[in-house]
Amino acid sequence: MRIVLVGPPGAGKGTQAAYLAKNLSIPHISTGDLFRANISQGTPLGKQAQEYMNAGELVPDEVTIGMAKERLEKPDAADGFLLDGFPRNLAQAEALDEILVEKGIALDGVLDLEVPEAEVVKRIAGRRTCRSDSAHTFHVEYKKPRVEGVCDECGGELYQRGDDSEETVRKRLEVYHRETEPIIDYYKAQGLVVTISALGKVAEVTQRAMEALRQKAA
Repeated sequence: MRIVLVGPPGAGKGTQAAYLAKNLSIPHISTGDLFRANISQGTPLGKQAQEYMNAGELVPDEVTIGMAKERLEKPDAADGFLLDGFPRNLAQAEALDEILVEKGIALDGVLDLEVPEAEVVKRIAGRRTCRSDSAHTFHVEYKKPRVEGVCDECGGELYQRGDDSEETVRKRLEVYHRETEPIIDYYKAQGLVVTISALGKVAEVTQRAMEALRQKAA
């Protein structure tokens, strides 16, 4: 299957993408991974992206599109893929359509993870990260540490990252509504969108998503 995954920040896209890609035996292609791989390997596109990032500027669409196009040429994506974080806006969605037309293939579905805005704020603003190891994360409501402010894993101090503050989360949601949400209507016009609730346990959401994708493919 060839799938695009969309949803607001805090919807659990990364978590669901990993499970869905494994269940469907297709590569999980995330924008973050594309950037890290290109930058670490020093590719021409990676160098371009790094220059913009070093200047504190947004990486232009054409650079992101170029990275995605190169990744979709890899053999493991020949029989399917799950795109996470791309396309991020209408220009990227239109560019993806052009890439797929060139390859003589098409998307099978666009999975839209729906989460109420209040829940997004609660999920992200409640996150606490360990200063000693950022892989150790907790939540003031959903995954409380045994001792408040102390990491269960290593005893490090737990803190709220600046980009997890409520003010920052609301700004990220504004950007999502303005930049990314329009691609849902774009894909709805093509009859590709399936929307599911991303509330509940991870396994429940994965099962819901798999069922929706199966029905879409039927």
